[in-house]
Amino acid sequence: MATPFEHELLKLEADLKQLEAEYNMFFSGRLPKPPWDTRTRVEKVVKMMDRAYIQNTGDRFRFHTLQARFQTFIDLWDRGLRAREEGRPGPFGQAQTKKDQDRRTPEDRILHVAAFRDPVREADKLEQLYDSLTEARKELGEQQVPFHKFAELVKAQVKKLRDNGSREVAFRVAVKDGKVNFTARGLKGAKD
Repeated sequence: MATPFEHELLKLEADLKQLEAEYNMFFSGRLPKPPWDTRTRVEKVVKMMDRAYIQNTGDRFRFHTLQARFQTFIDLWDRGLRAREEGRPGPFGQAQTKKDQDRRTPEDRILHVAAFRDPVREADKLEQLYDSLTEARKELGEQQVPFHKFAELVKAQVKKLRDNGSREVAFRVAVKDGKVNFTARGLKGAKD
């Protein structure tokens, strides 16, 4: 038959498991505030049992194990609360999964660069540039540009920048801030 102290140990063990579950729910966002009431109740029981004389060595060992476990949890929970207040991830911060990384907006990146002197004579390069722009716009769900308008834009930019003294004009297709970015600039050192 179990002694009254063994019943108290079983109750303390159950309360400690409940407190652990409540803190897990708090840190996962399912409880609005930390379980202060449960924690205070468990602390009182631990202090009361700590002051009592425990005659049985097995019961004393079991109590000290529960007490150490409770103290370890208290330290962990307090660090988690402090980190949350300071805006850091802390011990309960969740690592990003592969799925979360895939859901992020596309990273800034350069997709294609091509330099032109005369786009009419460099049709292959023009088509490659158009294909990379079309693919990037499709990937981000942006509206497509007809090839003839694209070719006219490239010719106009090359003419404008060549009139300003650049012999070659570089075009770049990039993704920036989740949008397709198409830029042209005259290459330095490539003057007549």
